[in-house]
Amino acid sequence: MVVVDGAGVPLGIHVASASVAEITLAPSTLKAIRVPGCGRRGHKSVRVIADRAYDSDPFRTAQAKRGITVIVPYRSNNLHRRFEDGRGLRRYHHRWIVERTFAWLGGFRRLLVRHERRTSMYLAFLYFASALIALRRS
Repeated sequence: MVVVDGAGVPLGIHVASASVAEITLAPSTLKAIRVPGCGRRGHKSVRVIADRAYDSDPFRTAQAKRGITVIVPYRSNNLHRRFEDGRGLRRYHHRWIVERTFAWLGGFRRLLVRHERRTSMYLAFLYFASALIALRRS
């Protein structure tokens, strides 16, 4: 899982197995932001834009307590839409920036298919690719 800024530069990365639900990994991914001047220590993130896998009212309330607006469209089977506001969902169309970042990471062949047995080696390649993306974007 990757947290990116408005330009698509990776800010935080969290790696877990494929069988874990994404909503359970979201808080730990947001805590993984280690960029000076961003996230928890510097200026605070204002909003989080994610796909329907993050449709969870407890996640929305926990982030609202931190002062972060979660912009996630509700699933079609969710009948209790307490946080739905059409104005915020207009920003959901900017989610292509995250998909573009995944395409940039996919440009590194070593990350596209995982060949490493150790997670630490895969993370090292992922951090290195993220650093290269950040250098290209600056």
